[in-house]
Amino acid sequence: MAPMKHRAHIKDTERSNEWSVLRIMSDFVKGFDELKNLGPSVTFFGSARFDAHNIYCQDATKLANILGQKGYSIITGGSAGIMEAANKGAFEANQSESIGLNINLPHEQTGNKYTTKNLSFDYFFVRKVMLIKYSLAYVIFPGGFGTLDELFEALTLTQTGKITKISIFLYGKSYWEKLYDFIQTTMVEYHTINKSDVELIIMSDDIEEIALKIDERLILHTNELKNDGLENTAYYKQAMEFLSNKEYQ
Repeated sequence: MAPMKHRAHIKDTERSNEWSVLRIMSDFVKGFDELKNLGPSVTFFGSARFDAHNIYCQDATKLANILGQKGYSIITGGSAGIMEAANKGAFEANQSESIGLNINLPHEQTGNKYTTKNLSFDYFFVRKVMLIKYSLAYVIFPGGFGTLDELFEALTLTQTGKITKISIFLYGKSYWEKLYDFIQTTMVEYHTINKSDVELIIMSDDIEEIALKIDERLILHTNELKNDGLENTAYYKQAMEFLSNKEYQ
């Protein structure tokens, strides 16, 4: 008998295209319906393989707690490691939503107990849309292939203007510095990106600095929406209500 992952692949490829489209639509509708009224949010990315004693998990909890106390909703992939740590920080702040967006996998991916809202998706690309679509900043902790995929997806969408400019933070200089150096030297030297594209990335291990810059991004974002004539949108109104309850103005 074929292994479970092979059976799942065969089953999926044998489904009609029409049914696949319906399943994809169902994933999107579920995400849009559940997340449309979130308000200002921040997404955390990072490895599911770190345990709670890992310094990056501890820092993710601290940062998410600071942001949660400010009222930001925290979004993660809903699993263990960095994701659970960030959800824990938001959950314990008890001021906003702690959201886990899980993926149905035959191994590794399980939910965590620190979410106030938990969704599961069949498709990675749908889940990635939901992780990116509703946040004004992404904090990317050390992680594996999935984390790298999410980092470069966010950079590509921001670089090409497919999403409103957001803040992309790399947390963990000792982990990211070689990749960052490759981006700002080799990629720029070969003209595969512009020098200005490097500025899309903010590398910092200062939790307070990141929290402050996220506040600044929210203010810039509301000003951009206003300048674009989007003052009547639900998101703009939510953001302004968020700001009116803070000391930023």
